[in-house]
Amino acid sequence: MTTATRHTPFPTAGRVEIHGPLRDRYDEILTPEALDFLALLDNTFAADRRALLDRRRHRRARLTDGTETPHFLPETAAIRDDPTWRVPPPPPGLLDRRVEITGPPDRRMTVNALNSGAKVWMADFEDATAPTWDNIIGGQLNLHDAIRRRIDFTTDTGRRYRIAEDPATIVPRPRGWHLVEKHLRIDGRPVSASLVDFGLHVFHNATRLIQDGSGPYLYLPKLENHREARLWNEVFLLAQRALGLPPGTIRATVLIETITAAFEMDEILHELRDHAAGLNAGRWDYLFSLIRTLGGRGADVVLPDRARLTMTVPFMRAYTELLVRTCHRRGAHAIGGMAAVIPSRDPDANREALAQVRQDKDREATDGFDGSWVAHPALVPVCGEAFTAVLGDRPHQLHRTRDDVHVTADQLLDLGGAGREVTREGVRSNVGVCLRYLDAWLRGSGAVAIHGLMEDAATAEIARAQLWQWIHTATTLTDGTTVTRDLVGDALRAERDVIRAENPEATRLDAAVDILTATALGPTMPDFLTPHAYAHHLTTHR
Repeated sequence: MTTATRHTPFPTAGRVEIHGPLRDRYDEILTPEALDFLALLDNTFAADRRALLDRRRHRRARLTDGTETPHFLPETAAIRDDPTWRVPPPPPGLLDRRVEITGPPDRRMTVNALNSGAKVWMADFEDATAPTWDNIIGGQLNLHDAIRRRIDFTTDTGRRYRIAEDPATIVPRPRGWHLVEKHLRIDGRPVSASLVDFGLHVFHNATRLIQDGSGPYLYLPKLENHREARLWNEVFLLAQRALGLPPGTIRATVLIETITAAFEMDEILHELRDHAAGLNAGRWDYLFSLIRTLGGRGADVVLPDRARLTMTVPFMRAYTELLVRTCHRRGAHAIGGMAAVIPSRDPDANREALAQVRQDKDREATDGFDGSWVAHPALVPVCGEAFTAVLGDRPHQLHRTRDDVHVTADQLLDLGGAGREVTREGVRSNVGVCLRYLDAWLRGSGAVAIHGLMEDAATAEIARAQLWQWIHTATTLTDGTTVTRDLVGDALRAERDVIRAENPEATRLDAAVDILTATALGPTMPDFLTPHAYAHHLTTHR
């Protein structure tokens, strides 16, 4: 354990203690001044953060048991109905966002993403990163070096890669409000993971980014309501004052990936005020949120196999069209969802996969989105072509306010329109995805190629939540079998044996089985999968 002692311009009530190893160059990120900046942020907002998380838990209990249903808030109707307010124009580097690539901030991904031809790289400290100490601090070092154009990597074959001219704009995604960083503590308590990821980045890089004609831009995940956006806005205001940044320098795009946030899109943009840049359709976490929030209500809200939950099902169409309309009424970018397909070496399979991606991106561009996400550099041209076919030389389509869209609460909650066909293969597939992902996560990888898709924590959460829901509601499979805890347990053990036989590197399968059993086969469904995996990681890596 290391305790920072120093003179600092940031007065704090407690010091930051470092509980992780100080490897080569970590002292460049964990400077005394940077740690005191983290202490300033966390000491200022710790109580508010805890209160918001308590509010989350209480509301989710009401939503789960049916005493409350997600709804448009009557107390904020004036904000939704007021046609006059707008967010500021797009800042430098975020004017044209037609293709955004996502991925963890490891060294290789950093260079490949910046050179991919995408307009934006969402450097993901959240769902695509297993938050080991080395991944978090190493990721901050990679951002630090990339912004200063001094990052490269050399492959095993000796080929060296460097950042090319005109790289993508860097937009980190910090971890969500519900997570903590247990390797950094103040007076014994862990620091908010959100503030660690945000604080280290803006402390070290904000001024340099502004000098280079860009700025400190962020993606904000897992918000459940406008009050959580208000807390981020207060964080931004304090950070700008403390670091001497001009007001409104920090700009954020919020992922709408919870069902409650879908009812508060206007309010979230309004709370962020001068710091708002847009909204993103976080499709996979949104599906997970629907299951987690409503899944305990009975058979009426059972969703079919994950493979059937496409963006064309009615409730997903309502969600995305409402997002575009809300954003463009307020002058904010609307960014589409992830294309998780990865290229295949099989030419026929690859053609089919790319055609599916093109169809998805054509739909988003036609609907009015200003850009979209891809998970692999090979998909950048496909996405770019789809959006350029609609945008032409224009950087966005904010002029399309989609006044033809009128979405009701019933449409957002009409889960029955997706069908309810659940198959034995769907159960087995969900088990396999969860086990493969958790094994890789525990070995330090948060973005994992599984059966032609780039899986991350969000897609694993869908699979895990569906298993719990199908057990909890005694769902009947298409072959007439009832889903039970024993049926899923049998599938879990069978899939574990298959994975172990095909992949000798899958060394954490037993732990993966334990975590999946605890989070999917119990009487209640834990809110999130990764805190369980994080606790296991800390226990086994002391």
